[in-house]
This record gives sequence, structure tokens and C-alpha cells, in this order.
Amino acid sequence: MSLYLMITIADRARFPGIVALYQQRNVLSSFITLGHGTATGELLNYFGLVRSEKAVCLSVITGDLWNRVKQDLERKIHIDVPGIGVAFTIPLSSIGGKRELAFLTEKQGFEKKEESVMRGTERELLIIISNQGFHDLVMDAARDAGAHGGTVIHARGTGMERAERFLGVSLASEKDITLIVTKSSQKNAIMKAVMERAGMESMAKSIVFSLPVTSTAGLRLLDEDEDNNNQAENAAKPENGGDA
Repeated sequence: MSLYLMITIADRARFPGIVALYQQRNVLSSFITLGHGTATGELLNYFGLVRSEKAVCLSVITGDLWNRVKQDLERKIHIDVPGIGVAFTIPLSSIGGKRELAFLTEKQGFEKKEESVMRGTERELLIIISNQGFHDLVMDAARDAGAHGGTVIHARGTGMERAERFLGVSLASEKDITLIVTKSSQKNAIMKAVMERAGMESMAKSIVFSLPVTSTAGLRLLDEDEDNNNQAENAAKPENGGDA
């Protein structure tokens, strides 16, 4: 059974009903941040709509459960009606920690299998959810393991009252979400560093998972710098086991 990150974007006024629907379907943990629509005035007038404030919800969900949730969104929330919202899924490649996995998938009937790998992907998106105010600790750990930088957004967690049962700690509802794009070869080292220094044993109480990235733009110079550094390091190494 595969795991996905479900992303829901909808009018803020409808979100209490959407979250209640998810909880009824055993999607018990979600992370919600705020946004706004960018449709032009002409498009809004065409559909008879007004500009509205949006909310964005991140949830971990199994593929089987997504099929049922999708039907609920269409039949009960009428998400297919223009202006209501959109929901979609992205395959997860890994989640850091067995307890964290159990917390995010409680009652979804998930059985852990081998880590999934999408062929041809050279990078991954790390999503690190931590208590608000600790993103510097998260980024320090990530940089020490090879990450170049990240982006932080603020969110609110739902279902956090269940954390002590699964994780042995209490979690604050106010969250920071740190997004880091990294090479797939560096992913495990960065996730491990974040879990060790900013995980559940720290004040940050971070949960870490990753998504495959199929293509990127804007990272070419970083790649060239890394290649040059690697070439310089290799050139400096002694040959044939001789002294440097």
C-alpha cells in the first residue's frame, strides 16, 4: 500500500468542514497554512466569483484511502465546482522514524514496505515540520549534512493531541514547515542529521519526510560548485597510497 502527500487548497471558510471530513475518514493529522488566490478579475467575473482567502492543507494518506476521500470531496464538498478548491496527491518516498510514521498514518491500515524510489530522479524535496521558532535549529542540522538552503512557511497542526501516545511527547499546534531540495544521494544524511539534532528528543520536535523531484531549474551553479570542489579534493589526494 503506497503513501502519498495529499495537498488540499480551498476557501478558508470551507476548511473546517474539509478537516472534519478528513478526520471522519481517519486522516487524523494535517498541517494547514494560509494563502490567497491569484485569479484575474476578468476570470473571477466570468465565473461569478469574488476573490477569496485560501488555506493549504498537507496530510499523509494511503492510496486506498485517497480514493474514498476523493469521492467525499466531490460529493460532499463539491470540490469540482469552480472556485471551491482542489486536492491532489504526490507519492512519498520516505518518512523519518517508525513512531512518526505511525502517528501520521494512524487508523489508515498502512503496512510498511520498502522505501519507494521513482526512477530517474536525482533530487528530493525534504519537508520538515517542527515546532514554531526552531527552523534555525533544523537548518543548522541540515546544512551540516550538506543542504544548501531552505524555505520556511508557518502552519498550524491538527490532531497534535495524539502525539504523546505515539511519540512520547506533546506537540505544539503552531508549526514551521521547512522545504529543502537536495540531491537524492544526500537525502538520508540530511534526514538523519535533522532527526538527531532537531527530532523528537529536541525542543523542535521535528517530523521529516521526502518527495521525489523529477526536474529542477535554478540549481546549476550549485552543482557546478560541488563538482569543482570534488575535483579539487580528488586532485589533492595522494596517489598509490603514498604520502601527501
